Amino acid sequence: MDPAVLAIWVLRLLFLALLYLFLWAVARALLRDLRAAAREPATELGRLVVVATPSGDPPPGSAFRLDAVTSIGRDVNNSIVLEDDFVSSSHAALTYRGRAWYVEDLGSTNGTFVNGARIDELSPVAFGDEIQIGQVRLRLERART
Repeated sequence: MDPAVLAIWVLRLLFLALLYLFLWAVARALLRDLRAAAREPATELGRLVVVATPSGDPPPGSAFRLDAVTSIGRDVNNSIVLEDDFVSSSHAALTYRGRAWYVEDLGSTNGTFVNGARIDELSPVAFGDEIQIGQVRLRLERART
């Protein structure tokens, strides 16, 4: 057998072995990350704290945990249900995109307000801002650790 052909076969086998070693390392890293994610409890992204409500329901000071997408309204299918006559069934949505919060009015009758200003489109919201939905005022706060 020619030494050049033998060298090419050895290089092919070495390349194949390195390729399988690389794939094994990637699979091992993925499994380790999946196991770590399964062990960790879901992290809280933020919370809405009730500042004021005329009816007293929900009581001021109560807090709602926020998911990446949180719907707010009077309908029971929303993430946060507010029993207020001025809240629409599907009133607003809070979304966490990248590293920022955004609020969007979902075509409600009475509108959604951020720090007293009515919003008509997707608007950024910072921690400490007040969101008014109907007659309920809520403050966006960082998650508790």
